Amino acid sequence: MTTPRDLLIVAMDAESGRALERGDLSLALAGAELIDLLSAEAVRLDGERIVPGYRPTLPDRLLDQAASSLVQQSPYESVDDWLWRRGHGLAAAYLSALEDDGEITREHRRWRPFGAGQTALADSPARRRAVDRWTSREAVLTTLATAAGIDAAGTGDEPVDVDDAVSTVLAAVHDAVTELEAERQRRAIEKAAFDNIWRGDGN
Repeated sequence: MTTPRDLLIVAMDAESGRALERGDLSLALAGAELIDLLSAEAVRLDGERIVPGYRPTLPDRLLDQAASSLVQQSPYESVDDWLWRRGHGLAAAYLSALEDDGEITREHRRWRPFGAGQTALADSPARRRAVDRWTSREAVLTTLATAAGIDAAGTGDEPVDVDDAVSTVLAAVHDAVTELEAERQRRAIEKAAFDNIWRGDGN
């Protein structure tokens, strides 16, 4: 399994007081992919630019797809640009992949992070591995989960002990999620103002 799959399993497994935003989760998944590519030495960071390394054979098809999509020519792609490009629709892609692999089933149950509440996790080694990482408060997974809006009680105040490249990715995920939330708020304000115009003042 991979960090993105573990993150999605945690997102589905975790109890939350609010619905997760798919956009936030997709950005966090794109960050998780990049961190796994760094670990596989498929990329390195030059400042905030993603420089492709050697091209390993990656057994996970979505992570392999991510590696294949890397910008191969200078000035390369920034971490921020990667998150927005690669993150588009990524939560749905990983959900579909988990379902194809038998890691989730569809049934009617109460809310899960994907709105209709029709997905349930299978009891599998992959799920247990993700839960082990989560309960041990593994730094990368919990930081990504927090950025995606998953409550990671007992984390967030202590420093995250990771190398500079991973730290750069985690910071970029946090900034992108913050930017997306600001955009949602801006659109909500604009919609409310537009609705008020059409309602008028009753005259």
